[in-house]
Amino acid sequence: MRRPTPRTFIPALLVAALLTGCASTADTTAGTTTTSPATSATSVSADVTVAEALAANTADHDDAADHEWAEADEIPITLTGDGATADAASVTVDGATVTITAAGTYRISGTLDDGQIVVDSADDGIVRLILDGVDVTSSTTAAVAVTNADEVVVVLADGSTNTLADAATSAGAAADTEAPNAALYSTADLTITGTGALSVDGNANDGIASTDGLVITAATLTVDAVDDAIRGKDYLVIDGATVTATAGGDGLKSDVVDDAAAGYIAILAGTVAVTAGGDGLQATTDVIIADGEVTVDAGGGSGATVAADASAKGLKGDVSVVVGGGQVAVDAADDAVHSGGAVTIVGGELTLASGDDGVHADGALSVSGGTVAVTESYEGLESATITISGGDVSITASDDGINVAGGADGSGQQGPGGAPVGGTEDEFATTGDYSLTISGGTIVVDSDGDGLDSNGSMTISGGTTVVSGPTTSGNGALDVDGTFDVSGGVLLAAGSAGMAMSPGDTSAQGWVSVAFDSTQVAGTVVHVVSADGTEIAAFESTKDFQSLVLSAAQITSGESYTVYAGGSISGVSVGGMTADGDRTGATEVATATAGEAAAGGMGMGAGPGRR
Repeated sequence: MRRPTPRTFIPALLVAALLTGCASTADTTAGTTTTSPATSATSVSADVTVAEALAANTADHDDAADHEWAEADEIPITLTGDGATADAASVTVDGATVTITAAGTYRISGTLDDGQIVVDSADDGIVRLILDGVDVTSSTTAAVAVTNADEVVVVLADGSTNTLADAATSAGAAADTEAPNAALYSTADLTITGTGALSVDGNANDGIASTDGLVITAATLTVDAVDDAIRGKDYLVIDGATVTATAGGDGLKSDVVDDAAAGYIAILAGTVAVTAGGDGLQATTDVIIADGEVTVDAGGGSGATVAADASAKGLKGDVSVVVGGGQVAVDAADDAVHSGGAVTIVGGELTLASGDDGVHADGALSVSGGTVAVTESYEGLESATITISGGDVSITASDDGINVAGGADGSGQQGPGGAPVGGTEDEFATTGDYSLTISGGTIVVDSDGDGLDSNGSMTISGGTTVVSGPTTSGNGALDVDGTFDVSGGVLLAAGSAGMAMSPGDTSAQGWVSVAFDSTQVAGTVVHVVSADGTEIAAFESTKDFQSLVLSAAQITSGESYTVYAGGSISGVSVGGMTADGDRTGATEVATATAGEAAAGGMGMGAGPGRR
């Protein structure tokens, strides 16, 4: 199996001046609990690489030797509209049904107007089908059906265009596990490769389906299906192919339920575009993206509504989702990225729009590299434990930006009485050990609800975190039930004043908490300045705010700090915050003593858990 080396990504630019003198210790373990009914090596921790996730699963069947053969050994088959011609004992023709009964290499060309190609071989060895300008339509069953074989390789001949289609009345449209239920159907391990093109119309059920493993390399595929577009029961691996899948059901799927080391989807390289009525990518164990360009539209996108009995998630792995590289763009009516166990992001560029959560994991969520941009969501990141140790995270949320152990699966789309639509209640209550840990990276949050909300503890030891929180007092920029400790990094949180919260008084790093006498309107620039006139930070808000919390290495507990409004920011901005600014024309609007919570808010450390 060809495994590409995972890329290494450099974290985004931090505000270096604010981090001067800071020391931080990364804690990259996000948790060990999963609520998924499935189990695998990746289900117990979000601290896993792409290589480790792949190694935890059954290796696929593809081998370099499978792609090599002698041209002299090819057996030609010519399709003639209502029949076929072939001069080989291993090929039988019965009307418009062509049956291949032995291992070997077969070059097929021509058209079957209403017929079928069947592979029924008891031999050990590969049946290799070279499609060289093939157009097969069947009105009763699969266009190509592998009923018995050791392994099948479909090769798309260089420069060829090929088409397979079944009809809506095909036998496989019924709920019969024995009948072929896809236009290209295989009961054996199936590889699709070659430099030609293949178009598949699954008018009865699925487009392409293997009841064993399915590997797609190099080929150009266009699949349109009324149910699932491409399904590999044991696994689905895409390595270097160009795949466009349109499905009434799920786009890409692996659904074995009795093997913890199977039921995975791996995209190692290539270009994959999925438009699905259900889930974009759905695996009973792991969804693994090592590289490539992946685009998913699920359930009509983030503006659509999910039915109570439906799932329309972008990337869905019941055990885990691991992203190590590539570009991933998801627009989903439900969660953009979802796992019943763990989600791990170690690299890549993710752009996510969701009608519910941007990224959701029942057990643990870890971001250690790459870029995660949640452009639209109900809640941005949600899990029982969340660890951010690197990378560049930006979140726009209509409720909480980052939420630890709160809400419901489907909480962004609630029915009568607050019941979740398109999902079930989260299983966070099975763990009870909830935490948000930030030790590195850059995090920018714009939320209408709580900015950072932990129904457990919150620990910040590094990185740069900027929160533009709620404008109404029912939520706060910071909301922590348990201990709230800041020992490093930079934290700036602006929001309403009624529920404002500060770090705990035992935090090793100093912090300033301010409640303004009046609301600072959007566009206002505020400067936090020490007693000797040194500017600690400047912030230009895109929203109204009445409270501000700032923690940085230059702040000393017990000392006095003055806040000015007016002037401008200067230098590199992270979420509107810079290390310096111009106070020309600014006026004093507040003073604060570092380490003392502002009056009128929720105080320090633990507070009521607004889910």
